[in-house]
Amino acid sequence: MRFAASPVLVLLVMQGASHAAELRSIHVDHAEGQYTVASEVWFEAPLEQVFEVFRRWDLSTQFSSAIAESRDIAPDAHGRPGYYVRNQGCLLFFCKSFVRQGYVELEVNEQLRAFADPEISDFKLSKETWTFNAEDGGTVVTYQLLMEPDFWVPPGIGPYLIKRKFRNNGGAAIDRIEAIAQGIRLQPVWNFD
Repeated sequence: MRFAASPVLVLLVMQGASHAAELRSIHVDHAEGQYTVASEVWFEAPLEQVFEVFRRWDLSTQFSSAIAESRDIAPDAHGRPGYYVRNQGCLLFFCKSFVRQGYVELEVNEQLRAFADPEISDFKLSKETWTFNAEDGGTVVTYQLLMEPDFWVPPGIGPYLIKRKFRNNGGAAIDRIEAIAQGIRLQPVWNFD
């Protein structure tokens, strides 16, 4: 039984054993069809490299088995970077692909915000924020999500199962993020001013 949520959310709610990544907290709430998630994870990797993993949507398939396809897409009419993610998952006997596509706002190495466009996504609402802070030689990522699926979720048991998936599923994803971050070679930033 799998529920595919936000690509990076899946990463934040999982705790593994082979690296030092540490899930410090996770809170999931459901009210009136909307889900809110707040979490904090510490990664044993430099802030710039952790930010780069989260910034590059095309890396999502490398750390989350729930993500079938993901990529960075061309900027929108306002010049904001775009993203596309297709998750696949099952909730009991109900299996479906879920698409999120939208734009990203970012403050390099500080904050990343993703907004799904409900016109081309399977979510009426999906707003995510990742905040990055250096701490103890590593990086703390604070995550906040507000989402409302635009698909049927079984009443009663559906919200319970989704909450459980957010809290318990996947074990190794945050370790994979950490491993990718530790191996990323950052490109130099050239400033010709």
